[in-house]
Amino acid sequence: MYRIAAIGDKNSIYGFASLGITIFPVENSTNAIKLLRNLAETGYGVIFITENIASQIQNEINRYNDEALPAIIPIPGVYGNTGMGMEQVSSFVERAVGSDIVK
Repeated sequence: MYRIAAIGDKNSIYGFASLGITIFPVENSTNAIKLLRNLAETGYGVIFITENIASQIQNEINRYNDEALPAIIPIPGVYGNTGMGMEQVSSFVERAVGSDIVK
């Protein structure tokens, strides 16, 4: 059974703990990269990551785009929404069905 994690600033991911999701607060991109690699290698199937942190480590996230697992899902943080999550969902839908049906 795969586990679910949330990476980001503590204020943005704290609520995920109440859902049984393991939270991993990070403060910089170096720690986020190390953590993402570790989670991907240790059985986490879904990793939520705040858009702010995701934008800082996009190259690392791209390494997992063609892999079945983990699914890395950008989420808005308490400090705002950059639209990165919706752009990624749109891109995945377009790749899957050959057309962007989200717009």
